[in-house]
Amino acid sequence: MRRVDHLEQMIPYMFAHGCARAWLILLFADPAVAPLSPFDPHVPFDYSFALAGIGIALAARRVAPLQESRWAKPFALTLCIVASVCMLAASRSLELAAPLALAGAVAGGAGFLLIVLLNAEALVPLSLMRILLYQAASMLVAVPLTYLCQGLGQPQLALALFALPAIAVPCVSFAYRTTPEAERPRSTWPRFTFPWKPILLFALYSFAYGLREQQLLSVDGAGMHSSLSTAIVSGSLVAAFLLARRLPLSALYRSPVLLMVCGFLLVPMEGLVGRAASGYLISMGYTLMGLLLGLLLYDLAKRMGIAIVVLMGAEKMTYLFVVWGGDCASLLATSPLPTQTQDVALMAAAVMLVLAGTLILLSEKDLASRWGIRLIETDDLSEEGRRVELVAARCDEIARQCRLSPREDEILRLLAQGTSNQTIERELFIANGTLKAHIQHIYAKIGVHSRKELLALFEDAGALEASSDEKRSGAKIGERAQDV
Repeated sequence: MRRVDHLEQMIPYMFAHGCARAWLILLFADPAVAPLSPFDPHVPFDYSFALAGIGIALAARRVAPLQESRWAKPFALTLCIVASVCMLAASRSLELAAPLALAGAVAGGAGFLLIVLLNAEALVPLSLMRILLYQAASMLVAVPLTYLCQGLGQPQLALALFALPAIAVPCVSFAYRTTPEAERPRSTWPRFTFPWKPILLFALYSFAYGLREQQLLSVDGAGMHSSLSTAIVSGSLVAAFLLARRLPLSALYRSPVLLMVCGFLLVPMEGLVGRAASGYLISMGYTLMGLLLGLLLYDLAKRMGIAIVVLMGAEKMTYLFVVWGGDCASLLATSPLPTQTQDVALMAAAVMLVLAGTLILLSEKDLASRWGIRLIETDDLSEEGRRVELVAARCDEIARQCRLSPREDEILRLLAQGTSNQTIERELFIANGTLKAHIQHIYAKIGVHSRKELLALFEDAGALEASSDEKRSGAKIGERAQDV
């Protein structure tokens, strides 16, 4: 357990996203209360979810950070409650089922999107190690929550549909408040090239998944939401963090393509091996790729100072490709081609899409040069995450011992990360002369004379973790800060 300290900090993140995911499954993805509407409410839900994400990404200058606004959290909770009311009513009223289901789907998609983005703002101050761990843990906890609620009676289930978002929103708010104020997202708008390449990659995976989604829904435990296949992926990641000595991302980023390709290659042989094998492999590959794409966007937001709602909001448009892939599969099903030929055609199209996505992913030099994405070159995410956390802990101690002002604390953390003066000026919206004055004050308070001497205080962060336990490391940090 020493590999991940303070596991209790995971709890609000787990239930913030976990309860929201369980609510989504129970109401739209695998509805426990089936509406009487003539259409599937999950489709307008997906459109509302994606379009709301694009809208918030475009309006991010006015609304970000969402956690600091007064309207975002109450509005998210209100939308989810409205969605629950509409969907429950649509399951009992045949005449009003269609408009109620449509209203519930639109409200639910926008409400769930707000909770997802609020959760992203709470996660972005953390190290990438914790972000991936907490995301996987929240997906894992959503699985038993979903199965538990599906076994409830109708009155208890209706109560759960209101209770789950009522738990998720306070949890995501509490998780954000527990992060240091200096590390919370800022309203910064640096110039950057939009990372279309990794998002296009996930769009291709989404389309390939959509080609087979209807068949996957017939497989017990397979699917992109809180199912057994999701539990296998998320549980494996959590176990790897707690038990494995190393977590190389280079291996993880090549796993989704292997899972997806193997799953689609089994599609023509489902008559012999069954549908479960292909269904589980496809679902697991898609889930893992979604987690890893999210980690790329968090890395980009943290290092470039980009508002996470811009990246995450725009990324949600990829979920429309799942819908469009399903539409293409439905059109193919209406053709006069034999079923076996249709399966082969779907397999060939999906494998080509996934392999094309792999070629995009393997262009690592382009990812690093155009967008600064170097995360996939990380040999050990756990070790890198612990180093980042120790540097942050040392900044906390130095700021407290040397009585740095909040602005000096912000600048110290950026300097410790190796951020250039020009980038700091853009992120904090300060003039060059003001920044130099702050840096001189920091040097004077800490007792150093140059950036080289300042950075030397953080060079042994990794050595501290390797040579001592948490208490001893904290003592050394305090002593070093006191000396300067």
